[in-house]
Amino acid sequence: MIRLRRVYDPPEPEEDGVRVLVDRLWPRGLSKAAAGVDEWPRAVAPSSELRKWFHGGGSAGEFRRRYEAELASADALAELDRLRALAAAGPVTLLTAVKDPESSHAAVLAELLRG
Repeated sequence: MIRLRRVYDPPEPEEDGVRVLVDRLWPRGLSKAAAGVDEWPRAVAPSSELRKWFHGGGSAGEFRRRYEAELASADALAELDRLRALAAAGPVTLLTAVKDPESSHAAVLAELLRG
């Protein structure tokens, strides 16, 4: 099972399983202790260039295409395989600082991991 949550929400140890931060940057104003993050594989986070392009007015469809292309790199593929193995062993929660995780890169990543 793969869940999506905001990293600012309090951890739910029994439901969250392994908590994986999928943002490239550490969330502002949040201590590592309060976040309860178990893994932080930066290779699966969108690049800074892609993030800036999207926030500059890029479309969601093109963002997805470019993000999936980034996830085809060797480093990202290795992390994706590791995350799939974690998910096969128990619950995994993908954490992001964005306000709507269901409409973010985390949702694209969750879909790829589930498929």
